[in-house]
Amino acid sequence: MPTINDADAILKETSAYKEKANKGKVRNAKFTTVSGKPTDILYTPEDIKEINYLAEIGFPGEFPYTRGIHNTGYRGKLWTMRQFAGFGTPEDTNQRFKYLLEHGQTGLSTAFDLPTLMGRDADDPFSEGEVGICGVSVSSLADMETLFKGIPLDQVSTSMTINAPAAMVLAFYIAVAEKQGVKSHQLRGTIQNDILKEYIAQKEWIYPPTPSMRIITDMFQYCSKELPQFNPISVSGYHIREAGSTAVQELAFTLADGFAYIEAGIAAGMNVDDFAPRISFFFNSHLDFFEEIAKYRAARKIFAKRMRYKYGAMNPKSWILRFHTQTAGCTLTAQQPENNIVRTALQALAGVLGGTQSLHTNSMDETLALPSDKAVKIALRTQQIIAEETGVANIIDPLGGSYYVESLTAKMEEEAEQYFDKIELLGGVIPAIEQGFFQREIAEAAYRYQYELDKKEKIIVGVNEYIEEDEKLEIPILSISREVEIKQKKQIAELRQSRNKETAEQSLAALQQAAVDGKNLMPYFIEAARSYVTLGEMCHALVEHFGIYEEPAVF
Repeated sequence: MPTINDADAILKETSAYKEKANKGKVRNAKFTTVSGKPTDILYTPEDIKEINYLAEIGFPGEFPYTRGIHNTGYRGKLWTMRQFAGFGTPEDTNQRFKYLLEHGQTGLSTAFDLPTLMGRDADDPFSEGEVGICGVSVSSLADMETLFKGIPLDQVSTSMTINAPAAMVLAFYIAVAEKQGVKSHQLRGTIQNDILKEYIAQKEWIYPPTPSMRIITDMFQYCSKELPQFNPISVSGYHIREAGSTAVQELAFTLADGFAYIEAGIAAGMNVDDFAPRISFFFNSHLDFFEEIAKYRAARKIFAKRMRYKYGAMNPKSWILRFHTQTAGCTLTAQQPENNIVRTALQALAGVLGGTQSLHTNSMDETLALPSDKAVKIALRTQQIIAEETGVANIIDPLGGSYYVESLTAKMEEEAEQYFDKIELLGGVIPAIEQGFFQREIAEAAYRYQYELDKKEKIIVGVNEYIEEDEKLEIPILSISREVEIKQKKQIAELRQSRNKETAEQSLAALQQAAVDGKNLMPYFIEAARSYVTLGEMCHALVEHFGIYEEPAVF
């Protein structure tokens, strides 16, 4: 019998086996990944014979970190369990935060409503009908104080999903901590702050790319000195995937954005090792189990190599890609919503086997409305069962060495590098955005997948197969009352009346002048927050100098 190192014998036996197997009975199905990549019938040592184990795979906690970023994996520390939470008023979300912490959540993850995400106050005419609907309404420091009332910010790690006005919201958070007596250097958490992804996929922007990147590098500089435990950016592939991209596109476009931020920081005069260790990433966990695991492993390897060899980072912490994972919202179905519990569990397991540092599990009802308390608890319990009952946290990278997983990891790295070459030929990430490259690639991938669903080449249980014609919805749905908007408008009106008008106007004028003078804007955002200048007032104050972004038409 051939040994595992007997390449010629293995090749001969493999060829004979596949010839025989391919003549056998085969289901009428399309054997590809969710991303449309063909899968072979079997994988053997032949598929990984070109891979140098020590150079390309290695050991956990060692360069190039393919197998994980910690020597002890989850034996040392479990991933942070977060549940995305935010709805209605700050009071409502404060109660949900405390509910989750009481039930074992180990970090907070904040969802903001659409007006907040767009830098609009609750009383802005453009906010009408959207206040508190898809997240919590935050228009000022007063709202942020209520949001974190009774939650000691030196004892929790807080994630905030917001991009265009991220600097202003971080300023609110810092000011709340000050009022609690918590120093900035004690704050732990992450703010998403990924504006390039907004131009590519999610479309929640305010300013054009150049001034937006300036604000981000200002945050890098400020946080590297004042908030050393806080991640000033979470480069997000999640929304790129939700927009319809393939796994490889999510991998390549997300890392390309991350490298663009690295280059912006260097161009702003920073030493790469002063800010790179606090850059984090945020990936989707879709339904193709092995493809997702390979994606995470490839991401770590690509990032480590580029940081070390292209950008010259000397600190090993700069080579390490740390990431948060959220299960795929786009795979949740309104039909037979209880099936979403199973989908989420499998996606969460892929995130864990892929070595995520923190994880959010979607609730079964999120495709219908903001999640109910019961659905949130089931989603959190899903993570706890994976951690405590399955045994997968006992071994680091248990799928490492799998012929399929290692082959797929190498293939995804190769295809991501091909995308990097295309982006470079277009002049970089921002020129590629302006030429519609990313948008077209994602649209084509989304069209292909939808075509496969329409033709039933891919099956979604309960949607295009296994349908229940007389299905009745039997799960509770959370609804947001119109009273939320009325209450928020009233509070912001009262705030404008009660604050020191002169101090607010002075801090706003100083912010505008700092933008013109090219100064770091973070101290001015924080001073404006302390003066109870609203989010909308700060955002609007910079429009005169920075302008508003208008997306070019893409066909």
